[in-house]
Amino acid sequence: MTGPELRVTSLSHRYACGRVALDAVTFAVAPGGCVALVGPNGAGKTTLFLRLCGVLGGRPGEAAVHGLDPAVPEHRKKLPEVVGVVFQNPDDQLFSPTVAEDVAFGPLNMGATADEARARVAEALLAVGMPGAGDRVPFQLSGGEKRRAALAGVLAMRPAVLLLDEPSMFLDPRGRRELIGVIRGLPGTKLIATHDLDLVLDTCPRVLVLDGGRLAADGPSETLLADADLMEKHGLEVPHRLRK
Repeated sequence: MTGPELRVTSLSHRYACGRVALDAVTFAVAPGGCVALVGPNGAGKTTLFLRLCGVLGGRPGEAAVHGLDPAVPEHRKKLPEVVGVVFQNPDDQLFSPTVAEDVAFGPLNMGATADEARARVAEALLAVGMPGAGDRVPFQLSGGEKRRAALAGVLAMRPAVLLLDEPSMFLDPRGRRELIGVIRGLPGTKLIATHDLDLVLDTCPRVLVLDGGRLAADGPSETLLADADLMEKHGLEVPHRLRK
């Protein structure tokens, strides 16, 4: 497609309790881009993801994901084939007796044949570095393996856009390194919400700083994350490798 793969224009969201979670957020991501979304707890990162994947609706503002508007019912039905979301807790996305059945769930429910689903399972597990893990039981996987299995289930849908919410949360150093390698090799456009600023430096050349529902900064990761005043103002810390 031409133009941005992901476009957000003056997007706002207010919950029923009156809390403003997003306040006129505007940005765009080109096809193939990898952009990090950082900010303190309650900044609006998860709300933004829920708006982009169509779980939360509403106006004002607009969003477009691969040309689809999540606020339009006809477009929202097509979103599962276009945008894939990996949430913070992989256990929420792993519920079948085997890894292969979990990964095949999405394609089969979108009308894929059994043969096509098997091919997609093999392709997705290879992409996350877990070839041959299809017969394993999800609840017996390590934390890092669960993350990658949940990601494989999303990749099996072959989405154009990936939304990753705190992908490195609770991972040990080995699991984190493995995940970074996987993220670097993933196709498509990626938006990663995280508190792990070192992961941002390892995977995303661009970062958005969100605070209080507003976009506070947008620019090169190494430049913004090295700005001590900016980091302190928005409840973040300069990563160790960038400290002088």
